Amino acid sequence: MTESRDILIGIDAGTSVIKAVAFDLGGRQIAVASVLNHYTIGRDGSARQSLAQTWDDCARALRDLGAKVDGLARRTAALAVTAQGDGTWLVGAGNRPVTDAWLWLDARAAPSVRRLVRSPLERQRFERTGTGLNTCQQGAQMAHMDATSPELLDGAQVALHCKDWLYLNLTGVRATDPSEASFTFGDFRTRAYDDTVIESLGLTHRRSLLPEIVEGTQTTHPLSEEAASATGLLAGTPVSLGYVDMVMTALGAGVHAGGAPAACSTVGSTGVHTRAVPATDVMLNAEGTGYVIALPIPGIVTQVQTNMAATLNIDWALRMAGDLLAEMGCETSHADLVGRIEGWMERSQPGALLYHPYISDTGERGPFVNADARADFIGLSANHRFPDLLRAVVEGLGLAARDCYAAMGELPGELRLTGGAARSKALRAVLSACVEAPVRVSAREEAGAAGAAMMAAVAVGAYPTMDACIAEWVTPLLGEAEAPNADLVRTYRGLFPAYAEARRALVPVWSQLAREREAASLPVQAEPEHTEQTLLAAISAERSA
Repeated sequence: MTESRDILIGIDAGTSVIKAVAFDLGGRQIAVASVLNHYTIGRDGSARQSLAQTWDDCARALRDLGAKVDGLARRTAALAVTAQGDGTWLVGAGNRPVTDAWLWLDARAAPSVRRLVRSPLERQRFERTGTGLNTCQQGAQMAHMDATSPELLDGAQVALHCKDWLYLNLTGVRATDPSEASFTFGDFRTRAYDDTVIESLGLTHRRSLLPEIVEGTQTTHPLSEEAASATGLLAGTPVSLGYVDMVMTALGAGVHAGGAPAACSTVGSTGVHTRAVPATDVMLNAEGTGYVIALPIPGIVTQVQTNMAATLNIDWALRMAGDLLAEMGCETSHADLVGRIEGWMERSQPGALLYHPYISDTGERGPFVNADARADFIGLSANHRFPDLLRAVVEGLGLAARDCYAAMGELPGELRLTGGAARSKALRAVLSACVEAPVRVSAREEAGAAGAAMMAAVAVGAYPTMDACIAEWVTPLLGEAEAPNADLVRTYRGLFPAYAEARRALVPVWSQLAREREAASLPVQAEPEHTEQTLLAAISAERSA
């Protein structure tokens, strides 16, 4: 690494935005470029994304970054890539796509999940992966393809994830990382593939599709000539394959910083709730839900519960308000409505209503898995108004976070927050009180890209260990702790048992509604494109871009 190579690039290819972020070697963010992602939601529950378009958008983001940073190509010491998790990106001969990617939003594998969870090997699969089976995951999707569209797998030579596809285009190397490999097809203790897990999914005969596992803090591959031409960077630049975006974001936001017994929640379109623990201390719940995802630190993993929809619930409520105003000739922007959230929260009573935030058409996956789960309000009276409904939606996100952390053991001693919605004072207060822990917000603007770039920093020797990198890149950016409001703590502590009891009692109701939908052949309503391009997360991301 020459003296002039003073920049690390982190690529974070999210569900809605692909970002390329430049950092100096000490972790200071220099510039960011972003390109909108594109995917299609089908009436059959599909969620598809073009592989070729995804690479083109990634290359464009890197070129745009080069236009913002003088001498970016010659100054780049290394780059690393992370991306949206789960999903299935099939690649065939000549490294050409077999079909559009199946995203984590895709619901088509639900029948196969229902079949696979009855397997006699299911508990063994869960205890090795630490991960509950759901429609988002590559294992379930490949099993469904094998049962319904085997020609897709027949035409593939390798099954990748989004970041793996980008890594292939950057380096020409077919590989995946230890995090997605182990929570999908392996053992989180060994960070390697596991025969029993693969057998439990009925995919032993498809094992040849699983790529090599590469540890990105130890191994890099050079940027190819073709990728250099497409991105404007120099051929031969070291490229590190990051871990899945959930843990890269948690790493960048402080899930393993300062030695505190902390946890990290990312409040975006999905709610991701993580806590870092030694692999030997993982608590696997009886329900068989959640994820165990390796961190790029020896012996340390994250326990993760992800509620399928977080800010999507708030987006829904705001769209309802916007639609009504539009019908009366009063046009308003999403940003205008977002700006009113704090005022609506102040004009409403805490704990007056219950709301379960299961707004996604794919149901829920954390801390329970049920593709039929749907959102609801409980306790409505004629006196309630829109601010009360909106508060209930926000409180539903807080109670869902508590539900997720309770499934992983004791509630955390401190909660670090990331995601654009964490910029909302009202939302922070609700989350803090629901989890009964002080919250700290990282000043890191692009935590996912930073987490990936940190792996590259260790890989090229800028830091001897990840802990040393965390001490400079993460810990100094953690804000002051905000203590939970005692009155809100009492309110939500009393409300949570009803929240949990109600969602268990509603299971047969959800099932009946699902049967009625199927009998009536009601089409799945399409969620809007770029769903993360909403609420405070999108506004902040696009302003910084």
